[in-house]
Amino acid sequence: MFITSLLHISNNDHNVSEYSPSNVRDRPKMASWSEKMMQLLRRMNNFHLPGSSLESCLRFEVAGEQVGWIPPKIASVLGRFPTVFRPYGSAITLCSRLDTFESRSVAVDDVLQELRREATFTCLIGWRNEQYAVMPRYCDPPFMYMERAATSLFGVKRYGVHINGYTRDSSGNLNMWLARRSLTKPTYPGRLDNMAAGGLAAGCSVRHTMVKECEEEACIPPGLAEQARPVGTVSYTYEDDEGVFPECQFVFDLELPLNFQPHIGDGEVQAFYYYPIEKVKDLLVSEEFKPNCAMVVLDFLIRHAIIEPDSEPYYHEFVAGLHRSL
Repeated sequence: MFITSLLHISNNDHNVSEYSPSNVRDRPKMASWSEKMMQLLRRMNNFHLPGSSLESCLRFEVAGEQVGWIPPKIASVLGRFPTVFRPYGSAITLCSRLDTFESRSVAVDDVLQELRREATFTCLIGWRNEQYAVMPRYCDPPFMYMERAATSLFGVKRYGVHINGYTRDSSGNLNMWLARRSLTKPTYPGRLDNMAAGGLAAGCSVRHTMVKECEEEACIPPGLAEQARPVGTVSYTYEDDEGVFPECQFVFDLELPLNFQPHIGDGEVQAFYYYPIEKVKDLLVSEEFKPNCAMVVLDFLIRHAIIEPDSEPYYHEFVAGLHRSL
């Protein structure tokens, strides 16, 4: 019989333990959980808060269109490369000779490679050799490509795809598959994550990326992954020592057969867990979860009425915090 209480799958694909859900409807606990979730949302949208670098950032413009935000300390370094970057009022733009997609991409990459060799910025230590498209909006044609690890230096918007893998039993009870990130991941190693997720590389479609990540990370057959439904986006902007991170995640829900188990694929995941939805809710505000993945699951809880406006005092704030865009 398939175990629906709690199932943990590691490299040995076994290790089962029991879980007894606590009374999450208890009001004092709810208030504490709600406050912690609000703290997470504020942290993931701190670029909008008083005291952030927003007012001091320079606009990053390409072909007359704003595509990002550059903090002053990064702008001063870019000033060393006047044949590529030039100041323009309260903005930094590319030199006029860089007027094609290829010339912009090559010139900026040359600068980034030099900064990488100098170890000027810590974010470049995690160089991915993965190109992201740079454009004002997702619907716009890209002006250039940029190395994924460098996008935070320019506050360029990054896109990704996240998949909620879940089941619903005959009584309507929801369970969700979570992944634990590999300890070798350059960001948030060992943290809990959505069942599958990945950045949206230049030239790849959202659905193609969704199917690819399902297959690579969780060994989900393409035919099953194709059943996933697009359910919206989660957007936020935060800043830290490595720059500004405007991000938008395309979210999919994939209802899985009760007897299906994901398996470790490309090594980016070290284990999978199968939890009752109330246990997942509790984990969201722990230090175990990768923050943006917690936001994706919060969105799932709202859409599936696990969190409702009459019982959650911060319902409106939650919804607003999941869809904050520059």
